[in-house]
Amino acid sequence: MNITRPLRPGPAVALLALLALAPASQAADALNGKTLYLNGPVSGGTACAACHGATPANNVNGILSAANNPSVISAAFAANRGGMGSLFNGKFSAAELADLAAYIGNPTVTAAPSASLSPSTLTFTGTTVGQSSAALSTTLSNSGNAALNLSSLTLGGSHSADFSISGGSCAVGSAVAAGASCNVQLVFRPAAAGSRNATLNIGHNATGGTSTVSLSGSGNAVATPTVALSANALNFGTLLTGSTAPLQTITVNNAGQAALSFSAISLGGANAGIFKLGGSCATSVPVAAGASCTITVAATPSVAGAFSASLNLASNASNASVAVGLSGSASAPAPALTANPSVLAFGTQTVGGAALTQTVSISNSGNVPVNFSSVAVSGAASITLGNSTCSGTLAVGASCSVPLSFAPTAAGNVNATLLLRSNAADLSVAVSASGSAAAVARPTLSDNAPFAFSDTQVGQQSAVHSITLSNSGTAALKITALALGGSQPGDFVLAGSCSTGNGSGASVSPGASCSMEVSFKPGASGARSSDLVLMTDGGAQFSLHFSGNGLAVPTSVASLSTNPQAFDFGASTIGSSAAVKRITLTNTGGAPLTLNSASFSGPYGIASDSSNGGSSCAAFPLTLAAGASCELPVSFTAVAAGNSTGNLTLQANGASWSVALSGQGVAAASNSGGAQNRGGGGCSAAQDVNDPMLAVLVLLASGVLLWRRRQARTAVLASALVSTVASVAVCTALALPGPAAALEVGQAAPGFALNGNDGTLRLEQFRGKLVYLDFWASWCGPCRQSFPWMNQMQARYGQKDLQIIGVNLDARSDDARNFLASNPAQFAIAYDASGTTPRSYGVKGMPSSVLIGADGKVLFEHSGFRAADRALLESRIRSALGVNQ
Repeated sequence: MNITRPLRPGPAVALLALLALAPASQAADALNGKTLYLNGPVSGGTACAACHGATPANNVNGILSAANNPSVISAAFAANRGGMGSLFNGKFSAAELADLAAYIGNPTVTAAPSASLSPSTLTFTGTTVGQSSAALSTTLSNSGNAALNLSSLTLGGSHSADFSISGGSCAVGSAVAAGASCNVQLVFRPAAAGSRNATLNIGHNATGGTSTVSLSGSGNAVATPTVALSANALNFGTLLTGSTAPLQTITVNNAGQAALSFSAISLGGANAGIFKLGGSCATSVPVAAGASCTITVAATPSVAGAFSASLNLASNASNASVAVGLSGSASAPAPALTANPSVLAFGTQTVGGAALTQTVSISNSGNVPVNFSSVAVSGAASITLGNSTCSGTLAVGASCSVPLSFAPTAAGNVNATLLLRSNAADLSVAVSASGSAAAVARPTLSDNAPFAFSDTQVGQQSAVHSITLSNSGTAALKITALALGGSQPGDFVLAGSCSTGNGSGASVSPGASCSMEVSFKPGASGARSSDLVLMTDGGAQFSLHFSGNGLAVPTSVASLSTNPQAFDFGASTIGSSAAVKRITLTNTGGAPLTLNSASFSGPYGIASDSSNGGSSCAAFPLTLAAGASCELPVSFTAVAAGNSTGNLTLQANGASWSVALSGQGVAAASNSGGAQNRGGGGCSAAQDVNDPMLAVLVLLASGVLLWRRRQARTAVLASALVSTVASVAVCTALALPGPAAALEVGQAAPGFALNGNDGTLRLEQFRGKLVYLDFWASWCGPCRQSFPWMNQMQARYGQKDLQIIGVNLDARSDDARNFLASNPAQFAIAYDASGTTPRSYGVKGMPSSVLIGADGKVLFEHSGFRAADRALLESRIRSALGVNQ
């Protein structure tokens, strides 16, 4: 990379023009910039040090011009100096460029610890002279980026002997890692009455050298008891008059240093007679220091209405008198039933046709269980009662159902009455119907039971509940009315093919159906409900009840993560089938998150892809539970040659997330060489075998080797440069015209016999297996990213007859060994310093891979490696192995 000037002939400049920075992970300071400079980006790629030396201080290629000036780096990219623009434009965030520029400006930056104490003051409760208090703790945190070494833990101040270190994880001689913490526990044992003060001093290697905690306490000459309560108030909720509520308990703790004696335990207030006390606390039984007793409270209201009283404790404690508030409300027993719908209309049905069934839902809306005595229907004989679940006892808030059937035997209107008798008031539902000799519609619902939505945050929208309306009759069905009503219709959303949005509905042909999709979007907190009423031109009427609970404040913040945060689809042929990638959406918060929509810019969209089964995201709006994930398939359809950029925007109420999308459209090839796939991320940008710079680089490499021999005394610099030149020479030699062109699909893969870690490796010994042949070198940044992925593939598909072989092309074996030490391979490794094998395969860059079938014939070729290639390559492997997606 040349920051200050265009690329010019010369050994160092020509060599370094091949190397470039890859995208880095998000950084925050010069120290992180140093990590990116020396090691390359987290996502993989060549490190800055490969182009500009081990430190920016040497000003290789004028890099110091970018010191604390990220705009210089941006300008170099924009001007495409040394080919950097084509590789890196748009791949560095402003923060990443700023971190790199900060390190260039401060190449001597080092990691350092940072110490903080919380709390920085410890105040002990009054403690009897000669007795020990409960332990208090302070936490020492290292918010720096280097280990915090502890050198001392001492007590100082005027009353240091009254305090002592009783435990904790901080210890002299130990180290607190960056981002970690330890704690120190202390106790107070006053030697005299009155105020006592001291300090805890912690010596360390952070700025300042010492952190201090102020310690204070009060010595009590005479021990006293102290009352501490488990609750300051009891609420008994809503009770039935004449019934006793379950006992509630108060625990009384003696937090002092002397025995606690009660002089009175009593009830007071306007409704004290409702309550009755019990438990182990008593005026005749002292409570020892540190011990406790209990008081139980029962409530039996006799009249309806709110009630309140107080539990009063009088004692010898320092807080001698304490009171506990008691409250609740009462109502008279009132069994009650409600029906939905309250009026049942079958509409017109064909005489002699099959019976049509509708269901009435019965709910216990009272405050006591309902005991049914009878359920019957009277009136027209053509209206009959089905198998009802309303029998025995119905709990408060529960529901049961009564199915009714209508089978007309003659033309004309008929009526009946459904009557339910119980300990509640009689409940009757009027039923109407009509018989006709003409063809009529037969409306039926897939579900008409009451539906309760899950708790939903105010302003958010729940998942959809869908109901299907079917027409099993012989005439068209017209929906004359379809609308939400009831208590809070504005808190529910109606959609679906049954609705036209203007209060009426669609027409449903015989044998067809439509859908009603209802979701919950509360406008206020608390219980919310609504009724959906549907009427047809035949006189049929349906009523569906919906309820939900609005949450004013979420229990915890919901947030979304997207993986990856950007997609590069690579090259796609114009006019070909859309390329599909999957993005994982994860709710990383602690509350459900509803995504209302997903919108796209550019030639991208949601794909119809069911290859991943149940892990695919549902239709929008969709709700993700806390911690839940789903995969969103995204397609790229190339419509023009060149780069195509766009965005996926995910929208929730008050928040949105964006994923950057990119891809390249290429014209269809003139031949059938579809096995070639240039994935990017390789050592050469040439797309054929005639890269004009490559021959120049070979000559430069030879010149530098000759120069090295003449400059033996500058061995340190020469050794580093020669190692890099030799690496580029290998890459260059591979890209120069050779006797073999790129292989075609179906062509027999050239054989080889190469030295490997476990002896000689020959291609023919793997006949019958799927072989993934990968060409790599130690200086290749993308190779570092491909190795973990190849390890994963070998582990995942090795039992299914996949064999991965990595062929190393380093001129020096030490370079390969050093690479493998930090990037271990769990697959076969072979060595070809001469470059014979890659030339026979027509390899033009690093890394390159060839997929070879069990019959020894080429299935697929790929150049380069980046994160976006993983899914494509694994898909090719799975397909060749016959593994289901």
